[in-house]
Amino acid sequence: MTHTASPLDGIRILEMTTLGMGPYAAQTLGDHGADVIKVEDPEGDIWRHVLPRRSKGMSHTFIQFNRNKRSVALDLKSPAGKEAMLRLVASADVLLSNLRPAAMARLGLTDDALRRVKPDLIFCACYGFSERGPYAGRPAADDTIQAMSGLAGLMFRSTGRQQFVPSVVADKTVGQAVANAILAAIVHRLRTGEGQSIEVPMFETMVAFMMPEHMAGKTFEPPIGEMGYERILASQRRPYQTKDGHLCVMPFTTAQWLRFLRLIGRDELAADPEIVDIAGRSRRFEELFDLISEVMPSRTTDEWTRDLAAQDIMFGRVNSPEDLLVDPHLQAMDMFPCVELPDDGTLRLIGFPVRYSRTPNRLRRLPPRIGQHTCELLLEVGYGPEQIDAMQADGSIVCG
Repeated sequence: MTHTASPLDGIRILEMTTLGMGPYAAQTLGDHGADVIKVEDPEGDIWRHVLPRRSKGMSHTFIQFNRNKRSVALDLKSPAGKEAMLRLVASADVLLSNLRPAAMARLGLTDDALRRVKPDLIFCACYGFSERGPYAGRPAADDTIQAMSGLAGLMFRSTGRQQFVPSVVADKTVGQAVANAILAAIVHRLRTGEGQSIEVPMFETMVAFMMPEHMAGKTFEPPIGEMGYERILASQRRPYQTKDGHLCVMPFTTAQWLRFLRLIGRDELAADPEIVDIAGRSRRFEELFDLISEVMPSRTTDEWTRDLAAQDIMFGRVNSPEDLLVDPHLQAMDMFPCVELPDDGTLRLIGFPVRYSRTPNRLRRLPPRIGQHTCELLLEVGYGPEQIDAMQADGSIVCG
C-alpha cells in the first residue's frame, strides 16, 4: 500500500517538558509526523532516571513517553545555551512548555521575547492552574489534580475508600488536550499565517473531563437533584465474580437488558413496564446490578463469554497488565511491538491504536538518549563544528 506524507511532515515542535503530560502530547504529535525536538537540561527529563532501567537515563517511563523525538541538551541558564535555544525557536513552528510562567521569565523566554524571534510562533504552555485564577503559579502533579478535579472524591463515593486511579490519568488526559489544542492552532496558522499563545491548565482541563456526566441535577438552575451520575456511582457497578473468575457485564440498551433478563430466566422482569422504560430502569440500577452480582457465580467465565456473546451483550474479561501482553486481539493488532535499541537490547513498546488508511502513524525514531541529537540540530540552525566543540567544553550543551 502506498501512503501519502504524514499529516505533520514539515512541522517542527520544540518540547520543553518533563514527566507525563507534555511528553505524551509531543509524542502524539511526533507520531503524526512532526519533527519533535525535546529540549532537555544536562540532567535530562526527570522520568529518565526512575526504575526499572537497563542503562542510565533510559528508564521504562521515559522510553514509553518519548518515541519519535530528537533530544538536544542545553544549559538554558548559560548565555550560549540560551542563544542556542532562541535559534531553535526561530526554526520552529511550535514551542510546548510545562514550565510555570515565572520559571520561563527567569530564563528570558517570555511570550514577547519568543515572538521577537519568531512572530508566527505557536506557544503552548501547560501547567497546573490558569494564570487568570487565584491558584496561579502553584505547582501540580497527577496526584494533586486527581484529588482536586473531583476524581478522587468520586472514587470515594463509589468505593468508600480514599484512593487514586492507579495510572497517571490526569497527565495523559490533559496531554491529549494539549495535542488537540496545538493541532487546532496549526490549522489556524495554515489558514491565516498567525501564531498564537495557548494555555492548557491541568486543573480546569481535568474538571472539564470529569464533570459532564456528574453535573447531574445541578445541570439545571435551580437544581433538580444532586451531583453525581447514579448509574456510574452504584456500589454494585464493578466486575462480578463468576464460578471461576471475574467478568464485567454491562447490558446497556433496553434490548440488551431484556435479552439478559431472559438469559437468566427472569422473564417477569423483562415484561416489567418500568424495566422496559429507560427512565424507570434508571431508578432501579442498584437492584439490577445486585441481580447481576447474584447470578454470575452460577456459570464459569467461559460459559458466560459464550452466552453473552451469543446474545450480543457487552462483557469483558478482567485482565491484569500481564494478560494484555498475550491477549489474542492485541497480538493481532501488534500493540506491543519489540524493537532493538543500541546498548539497551530489545524493548517492548506500545503500538498505535488509531488506524489511518493514507497517513498511518509510524515509529520513525526510537526514544533518544540525553543530547543524542544536539550536534546535528545545532548544525541545522547554523552553528559550526568549532562553536559546538567550544559550547560542549564549557558545559553549555551536552552531546550524546
